[in-house]
Amino acid sequence: MLTQAVQDYLKVIYKLGEDGAAVTTNDIARELKVTPASVTNMLKRLTEMNLATHVSYKGVILSDAGCKAALEIIRHHRLLELYLQEALGYSWDKVHDEAEQLEHHISEEFEDRIAAMLGNPTHDPHGDPIPAKDGTIPKVFNRALSSVDEGECVTVRRVSDAAPEFLRYCAEIGLVPNAAVELVARTTVNQTFTVQIGMAQHIIQTTAAEQIFVE
Repeated sequence: MLTQAVQDYLKVIYKLGEDGAAVTTNDIARELKVTPASVTNMLKRLTEMNLATHVSYKGVILSDAGCKAALEIIRHHRLLELYLQEALGYSWDKVHDEAEQLEHHISEEFEDRIAAMLGNPTHDPHGDPIPAKDGTIPKVFNRALSSVDEGECVTVRRVSDAAPEFLRYCAEIGLVPNAAVELVARTTVNQTFTVQIGMAQHIIQTTAAEQIFVE
């Protein structure tokens, strides 16, 4: 049984290294809000457990066993987020922190029951893919709204869940998964985007458009 700390590290390393690149000590420290020295000690431990390969000054890459363990905890987290929203009525800006606390403590049976009750979902409330039981991952949408051309119509597929206040803002204007959006105009001076959502137009900042992913 992996400790909560080990699971947290595996999850963060997996997310930071989804593009296949090695993940640096500083990136992990920044994400987990710990010191680089603490990260170095944990990476040595993960290497000894055959969960990762760490090369000094180059970074860390998860082993197959490490990837499997990371995907399992990510599956727990995203299923719990959807369960909290669908079954318990949590708003999408509150499910992340609750799931962070619960993900380490549910059994495989409980995970299976949640998945079955929800109809074996493929994505969480924010549009992030839920790894399947066998470790396969549904398509990840990485095209940011900020890259859309004027006059182009797209569908929102994923919204960053890094900040609750950002999620509340997106919910207020309808920038949620499956929403149809047209980019009406962009201004390079003010770095803003005018988007049409339903019958209303909204002006959003580039920083917001970079956190919304579309198809």
